[in-house]
Amino acid sequence: MSTIGAYGRIIRVGWVLAREGVISALPSEGLPLPVRAAKSLAGLFARRRAKGEARSDRLARAVERLGPSYVKMGQFLATRPDVVGPEFAADLSLLQDRMATFPMSETEARIRESLGRPPEELFAHIYNPIAAASVAQVHPAEIVEDGALKKVALKVIRPGVRKRFVHDLEAMYLVSRLQERFMPNARRLKPVEVTRTLEQTTRIEMDLRLEAAAISELAENTKDDPGFRVPAVDWERTGRDVVTMEWIDGVKMSDIEGLRAAGHDLHALADTLIQSFLRHTLRDGFFHADMHQGNLFVDGNGLIVAVDLGITGRLNKKERRFLAEILYGFITRDYRRVAEVHFEAGYVPAYHDVDSFAQAIRAIGEPIHGQPAETISMAKLLTLLFEVTELFDMETRPELLMLQKTMVVVEGVARTLNPNFNMWKASEPVVAGWIRMNLGPRRIATDIQAGLKGAVRLAEALPEIAAQTEKLHAELMDMSEKGLRFDPETAQAIGKAEAHHTRWGRVALWVIAAASVYIAWRLSI
Repeated sequence: MSTIGAYGRIIRVGWVLAREGVISALPSEGLPLPVRAAKSLAGLFARRRAKGEARSDRLARAVERLGPSYVKMGQFLATRPDVVGPEFAADLSLLQDRMATFPMSETEARIRESLGRPPEELFAHIYNPIAAASVAQVHPAEIVEDGALKKVALKVIRPGVRKRFVHDLEAMYLVSRLQERFMPNARRLKPVEVTRTLEQTTRIEMDLRLEAAAISELAENTKDDPGFRVPAVDWERTGRDVVTMEWIDGVKMSDIEGLRAAGHDLHALADTLIQSFLRHTLRDGFFHADMHQGNLFVDGNGLIVAVDLGITGRLNKKERRFLAEILYGFITRDYRRVAEVHFEAGYVPAYHDVDSFAQAIRAIGEPIHGQPAETISMAKLLTLLFEVTELFDMETRPELLMLQKTMVVVEGVARTLNPNFNMWKASEPVVAGWIRMNLGPRRIATDIQAGLKGAVRLAEALPEIAAQTEKLHAELMDMSEKGLRFDPETAQAIGKAEAHHTRWGRVALWVIAAASVYIAWRLSI
């Protein structure tokens, strides 16, 4: 897609946001004067009905008009309050991923293309969709197994969604590059890297084989865990555009009265939910990152069943140790240790003072120890912690922010089940157990074992490293004697590319100038 096309999409997005009153509803505090003036100008174009509505309602309607790509972008940015601000992130978190369904003929075409067999060979019946989102829709279906009909859930990719996303992504990249170039304060947030993360997570979500693999991995990790499971995947009927899995007959966690009527212990469910999430996070380093009430069921045996693993998160060993030591440090009021962990992990630059950072950590921890345990939110604690670390130039850690956002959601679900939910008491068995296993003498033995394995791998690679080093040395010596030269084809390609970008850059500037003149003329009449 050309740069001029990306500018066109940006203009369209700006126009929709202005018309739906989103831009005029943004806070003005801290904005430069030209940006505030542009915000006021955008307010003149807002629809009358938008001016009396909440910002979250305006945003929802604008995103709905912009299409599926922007729904996914909104959901992604809801996990990044460091980028959009906590208030805007809260508005984005209210976005409902509900779209119009697509015809059954498209579902059958996706099955045929993805699985290489006609739908009637694979399914006894496929019923009308019961849910449709920006990326896919879900059908109840039936298959024949051991001579009997078995109900399954069939998830199918929305037609054309990948192509639409690729086009919209070009505009998102252009905006992020402009931010890095013209807004020095935004560089710490790495907008281009944020867009790249969005691209990666959405591409993964659009390949349903990867969602099936995530379900399979989580099932393997949790096979012996109490009170939690995920659906079984039908791999024969799963491909890039289609995933088939076990149908879950249960009560949604959003249906509190339904859970009571079914005889489930709501307080026990709340404890199981948070303990399961912490096991996945600390023990496995792999967690369901979209655990809202709509994706959680309770089956007839009282087990929590998590569905829709399109969005997952991972933490490596260092990050898991970092999280556990932070939680343990706050519990024991060892704020100096919490500060040291940040420096040891390299999250806070070494030029800052550890004692000053520990003082800032104390400002978060001490008010917590004066509250009843059931009112203390672990998710809120992490939110405050990330706010403080910004003052000490801590770079954005997307994996930790996704964890924090998921913890906010999971803790919120637990509190709907039990308004007096004690997060610390419920999580203590998991967190304390992990700390005993990983931060004591056993940790030293594990680190030594990992170090020995690394040393063996390094020894195996030494001959290749030596050969590559010798080759590089020879090439550098040759360059120092003869200079750096391009072959004729490379030089010609560089010249053409430079001319192409210059020409289209000028065209884009003329289009923007013309649009500005037109807007000014419309305002004057």
